[in-house]
Amino acid sequence: MPRFSVIVPAHGVQAYLHECLDSVLTQSFTDLELIVVDDCSPDACGAIADEFAARDPRVRPLHLPANGGLGPARNAGLRLATGDYAVFLDGDDTLTPDALRAIADRIKETGDPDVVVYDHARVLWSGETLRHQRAPRLTEQGPAPFRLDDRPALLSAPTAVWNKACRREFLEREGLLFAPGFYENVPWTYPVLMAAGSIATLDRVCVRYRQRRRGGILGTTSRRHFDVFEQYDRLFAYVDARPALAHWRPALFRRMVDHFVTVFSRRVRLPHGARAEFLRRARAHYARYRVPGVPVRGHRRLRHLLVRLGAHRTYQALWLAARAGRRCGQVLSSALRAAGRGALALHYRVQRLLPLRADRALFSAYGGRGHCCNPGALEEAFREFAPHVRTAWAAHPEHHHTLPTATRRVVPGSAAYWTALARAKYLVTNAEFDTRLVKRAGQVLVQTQAGTPVKRMGLELRGRPAAARGADTAGLLRGADGWDFVLSGNRHSTLVWERVFPAGYETLEYGLPRNDVFQRATRTDVDRLRASLGIPEGAVAVLYAPTYRDYRGDARTALDLERVLRGLGPRFVLLARTHHAHDAPPSGPAYDSPSARAGGGRLLDVTGHPSVEHLCLASDALITDYSSLMVDYANLDRPIVLLDDDREVYEATRGTCFDLRSAPPGAVARGEDELIDIFTSGHWRGSRSTQLRAAFRERFCPYDDGRAAERVVRRVVLGETAARTGAAVTGLPPVVPLDRRHPVPSAAARPAASVPGPSPSFPPAFPAAPTSLMRP
Repeated sequence: MPRFSVIVPAHGVQAYLHECLDSVLTQSFTDLELIVVDDCSPDACGAIADEFAARDPRVRPLHLPANGGLGPARNAGLRLATGDYAVFLDGDDTLTPDALRAIADRIKETGDPDVVVYDHARVLWSGETLRHQRAPRLTEQGPAPFRLDDRPALLSAPTAVWNKACRREFLEREGLLFAPGFYENVPWTYPVLMAAGSIATLDRVCVRYRQRRRGGILGTTSRRHFDVFEQYDRLFAYVDARPALAHWRPALFRRMVDHFVTVFSRRVRLPHGARAEFLRRARAHYARYRVPGVPVRGHRRLRHLLVRLGAHRTYQALWLAARAGRRCGQVLSSALRAAGRGALALHYRVQRLLPLRADRALFSAYGGRGHCCNPGALEEAFREFAPHVRTAWAAHPEHHHTLPTATRRVVPGSAAYWTALARAKYLVTNAEFDTRLVKRAGQVLVQTQAGTPVKRMGLELRGRPAAARGADTAGLLRGADGWDFVLSGNRHSTLVWERVFPAGYETLEYGLPRNDVFQRATRTDVDRLRASLGIPEGAVAVLYAPTYRDYRGDARTALDLERVLRGLGPRFVLLARTHHAHDAPPSGPAYDSPSARAGGGRLLDVTGHPSVEHLCLASDALITDYSSLMVDYANLDRPIVLLDDDREVYEATRGTCFDLRSAPPGAVARGEDELIDIFTSGHWRGSRSTQLRAAFRERFCPYDDGRAAERVVRRVVLGETAARTGAAVTGLPPVVPLDRRHPVPSAAARPAASVPGPSPSFPPAFPAAPTSLMRP
């Protein structure tokens, strides 16, 4: 008896069925049977099912003699099923990776409930993926399992079949079968939730629901949409036969009215001339199932009034009035936005006529994020070495809490922002301020960049559409023409920047300011950072920081960190941080597995932590792939493990600036198993890894001695010049050679110690500990 019976009805979906079945058979949880019901499909669906059955004994094809629709096809699959739980999937949809394992874990955690409800995402025909926003959050907090009376909001979840795993014994005991016709999910989903003795939720996207451009039932014009009336007749007959469910009638009535309005308002569904008849039928159902005395609030009042009246002309008049109102509102909003843009443009022009302020500097990082990276380190150096210059930082309000109190805050796009752009002498960023920036004579624009280039950048992305994403090459070069200085941490960076951003700027090969903190931090600082992150004393903290995948576009990681943690042992803690380019929360096995939230805080999501430098200091080792963070981390002289598991795909889509395998910063793992072996065998901090890291540091970290920001400020603001003699820079603070640098050792490389109070040279304020991914 398998754990899951996955039932897939197939009719007219031959173009999508391969992907659907593959998504089931490639699940990491393999205890399943896959029942493919060929609903007398006119295309090759039946043949595809037979092909999969010939390759995999878990596939059980079933060929129906006549087409009966989704409901009867699912019933046929249920009669054949032998699994503990039934999981339904339409033939053009797919399961997400590790979905069945997550569902199985949740079932085990909650004591085999009758129903598990999980989340889904819509995949538009254009390829865009959107998580369902209007549905109630399927939170796992609170008691579990529960009954519908404990969480009645679950009744407003989508009436889908494929977002639930149902215990087969429960379905058989309650006689819950599917009805024929369109909207067959209505008289099945609601009774399943109401009859279930125990329900659990899983806050994870387990299904990708495909919205096809053509061919989908909901996009079909047909009188079969009138089936919705019979489906609600079946639903209320089920409730009437069970007096204990009578208290659900008001909620079901409201859902029915909303559903009628949705069908009617989607003009593509009903044939021309049938709309008035549909409203008359809706009015009859309204009168039949209305619960007197139940209040209707908010936006539902108009809907209920239209259905209660059943007047097609009244509905059309109100719909046209609402449409006209929306258009007027859109026109008014557009006019106001245009007027606001015009006023700001005029304000900017006026400000450019006024004199520059030589004592003002404007900073920004990553297009409006908080105080971080090279601009953040330079802003501190401006206040220390050029105190006559008043600094301002351009950041969106949600990042203002990261800014020092002595730094003025401006919001990108505001009048104050444009004033600062027009009149500040110094403009410092690691990205771009605004494409409408007009650089004035006398302004100094410092492009700090965001690290050492490991992956291809700038002009080298031409011919790589997945990475370039329609980038404006001409605009890129126009922006580079405005740069006065570009920061570089090593000769490699200097050569790459001059090649990929060819312009007339001066390269300051002084080291990267954001790495200064690595030479100034003390053991006390490291101990306090680890305590603030919740790292247990004596644990080995490993920072996992993968780079952005252009070909993927989301924060999903293929690495199963939960499995990695099990392999490494109880002494290890993983700090997981996604790339700053991801605005959405991270996802993947490391983040979505429910069991990953119940293991005692050994897996910490530190994506929201404002300082990656602080995370580096708190950790004992780094796992990364093609991220420039490896160069920064090498300054700490701590172990680095390179995960090179998708090299061919990455090189084809983005590519790297040098061969990482020939000059890695430490041990190289080509997969998850190798990664675990590198740590369990001790190779991650062995002599060979130490030799590789030493050669890497010599090549990429010649100037990161803790005074890079000071050298930049002295050159850019104070006008001090530099002369180079061999590898030394004279006229500015001299560079401390590598063999004379002594960065703070990691906690794992020394006896545990806890000394109160930060060092005077280290930022005193640390953010609160992040939320553990192990907690629900």
